[in-house]
Amino acid sequence: MANSSSPSAGLTALPEWQALREHGGELRNQRIRDLFRDDPARFQHFSLEQGRLLLDYSKNLVTTETMQHLRALADRQDLAGWIERLFAGEPVNSTENRAAMHMALRNRGNGAMYVGGRDVMPDVQRELTRMRLFVNRLHRGEYRGCTGRVITDVVNIGVGGSDLGAVMATEALAPYRTNAIRLHFVSSIDGVHVTDVLERVNPKTTLFIISSKSFTTLDTMTNARTALEWFRRQVADETAIQHHFLGVSANDAAMAAYGIAEENRFRVWDWVGGRYSLTSAVGLPLAIAVGMKHFEAMLEGCYRMDQHFRTAPWAENLPVILGLLGVWYTNFLGASGHVVLPYDHRLNRFPAYLQQLEMESNGKCVTRDGEPVDYDTGALVWGEVGPNAQHSFYQLLHQGTRPVIADFLAPAHGSAEYPEHHELALANCFAQTRALMEGQSADQARQEMAASGMSEAQIEQAVPHKVHPGNKPSNTLLFQRLDPATLGELVALYEHKVFVQSVIWGINAFDQWGVELGKKLAKEMLPAVTGERDAADADPSTRGLLDYLHRQTNQ
Repeated sequence: MANSSSPSAGLTALPEWQALREHGGELRNQRIRDLFRDDPARFQHFSLEQGRLLLDYSKNLVTTETMQHLRALADRQDLAGWIERLFAGEPVNSTENRAAMHMALRNRGNGAMYVGGRDVMPDVQRELTRMRLFVNRLHRGEYRGCTGRVITDVVNIGVGGSDLGAVMATEALAPYRTNAIRLHFVSSIDGVHVTDVLERVNPKTTLFIISSKSFTTLDTMTNARTALEWFRRQVADETAIQHHFLGVSANDAAMAAYGIAEENRFRVWDWVGGRYSLTSAVGLPLAIAVGMKHFEAMLEGCYRMDQHFRTAPWAENLPVILGLLGVWYTNFLGASGHVVLPYDHRLNRFPAYLQQLEMESNGKCVTRDGEPVDYDTGALVWGEVGPNAQHSFYQLLHQGTRPVIADFLAPAHGSAEYPEHHELALANCFAQTRALMEGQSADQARQEMAASGMSEAQIEQAVPHKVHPGNKPSNTLLFQRLDPATLGELVALYEHKVFVQSVIWGINAFDQWGVELGKKLAKEMLPAVTGERDAADADPSTRGLLDYLHRQTNQ
């Protein structure tokens, strides 16, 4: 096995990597449909049920030999060792010398979990208890605004990991809403988002949650300051702030300086990355929406997937299988994109959630040791609800020239009251995966057009445009229904898939210095935008943009 401190050294020179490269060359011209013809039991061999999930990865250009090669690479890169380091609370986030112990947030086994030699479970349980007490008070109408009126609206102000997870989960679990409190989310710094929300709420019956791990994030704190100023204009009583503003942060002093009462400050820890924080107090909006019973059911689902990931052998391990398939397509079959296609509209924000999770984690160009990589890492992640996407970008999936990894997600039982709609959605889901794999040959296109009465000349002119090359891979994740526990399993599944890939590539999945650079430059740019200083030190393009901006604003 490679040394754990430098697992990526010479990755592309490893015999396991070279074996995969050679195997990819041999398999590249194979047809997936021929693999089914040669193995009638292929679905049974390349699908797996775990908990509430069924993963079908049989429509991939892989064989038993492929998976053996990929598992050998995982062993070479000491995946088992890195999983244990992750769960042991070691500083796997090497550039910040931090653990990534988000699994402790949903540890339902009551065992100790350590970070830096200290059991963090008492802290986790204390915050969960505080969340439970607060949510229950709010739902019973016991927590009230400054005038004694019940809270009717909650506005979460955050961005990135302090927004996307809560937005996604609140929409996904809408049928589990347990109260009439309306939820709103503000993330964009452009001013439009916060303005639109403030126009819809009453300050005397609205609760604001300022969610920021550092409590210094420019986007969040700008929106929070606007909300606070708006509140003060509407409510003259300065002490009223303590009834209407909550904080979720690792920075208690900053929350206190903002004016948030001590009992309304909820804690996260530096060992919880923002994009991994949904199951912490960052998920408070979700808990308010669905109640702690359902919030904790989601934690149960995460916990079950955590345990599965930690203990299951590679061949039966869902996150490992998905992670290795991503490596296979990214590094050996030339795929640059990963599209996520839910066939349940309540998962409409799940692709955006995964965009941050995957691209912020694995969009890295150096190894953990700071050495430049000479192989691709990560994939461009995008997606949309499948029935809508079929009428937009599926054209590229079927007839485009760029290989794409596709994940289809669908519940067996829909959450709407119209079963025929859900049956149609499932028919489309299954048909699309089949169409991507099988395609349509020129002969099939000719036969179809001839049956419709087209002339031979018309047919020959149209044939090239009707051919679908097929052999496009896909994974399908089916589940019983979209309930809190299933959502938890899905969240943890993709979290661990990302970690698997980071181990193979030898990169740090838990920092995001590319994000930090943009934040720093934005602060430096602001005085030039406002006209407080010139931009002589900027590049000619930026100076030209600023000149146009100032000419427009001065008119």
